[in-house]
Amino acid sequence: MDSNLQSKLTRRQLDIIGTARASGTARIGELARDMGVSLETIRRDIRPLVESGLVVKQHGAVRLATDEAEAPFEQRLRENAREKLAIAQHVADMISDHDSVMMDTGTTTSILARALLRKSGLTIVTNSSDIARTLATVNGNNVYMAGGQLHGDNGAAFGRSAIEFISNFSVHHAVISIAAVDAVNGLLDHHLEEAEFARNVLQCGRQRTVITDHTKFSRTALVKVCDFDEFDLLVTDERPTPEVVEKLTAASTRFEVAHPASR
Repeated sequence: MDSNLQSKLTRRQLDIIGTARASGTARIGELARDMGVSLETIRRDIRPLVESGLVVKQHGAVRLATDEAEAPFEQRLRENAREKLAIAQHVADMISDHDSVMMDTGTTTSILARALLRKSGLTIVTNSSDIARTLATVNGNNVYMAGGQLHGDNGAAFGRSAIEFISNFSVHHAVISIAAVDAVNGLLDHHLEEAEFARNVLQCGRQRTVITDHTKFSRTALVKVCDFDEFDLLVTDERPTPEVVEKLTAASTRFEVAHPASR
């Protein structure tokens, strides 16, 4: 956003843009309610934002215009959102108050962090600034974030120092998300540093859980994270392919299906 234009916006208008950026769209009625003003006031706030090209109106809501496009990680958060939410809620039901949980960075683990907001007294260990920000300073949680070089896309820390940091912990639940599940090559990721970190997360948990939506069963990636016998449970939103089920069964690794809510 142009700095001169930003300086002319009111606090409410900045909040409207922030809400649209965080949620993808911002419904006008909800904006009025959350900000404690009338619908007409919100519409007056939105009008110059539309005229200046910052937001676009659609069906009682506003979204950011193309030149205010969200970061790739935020875009991926909204891909298969229903499925990821079902997976996150399923895994959250397995976690009790006061449990310790280690999570790597990923869109599904970020959604899991939000599902864990209904828990209290958790100890969280992560390399994700999004997960740390979501769960820190609420519900009596203790949050430990690994340090290291931050990845520009997802704001997560990687490298040897991050791996050494998490190796100090032994947690109830180690949870990773994954880029691809291949019946021949196992669990895969696109980047070496993310695969290395995820592999080490699994070594720190007494219950080792992999979470991924069904689209990852038709994908491949460059770097191997682990084999099917190196984790305890796969949680997804559809039954895996027969080939993957065969490999899971041979490895004595369970899978559970979290069915998304009906639209």
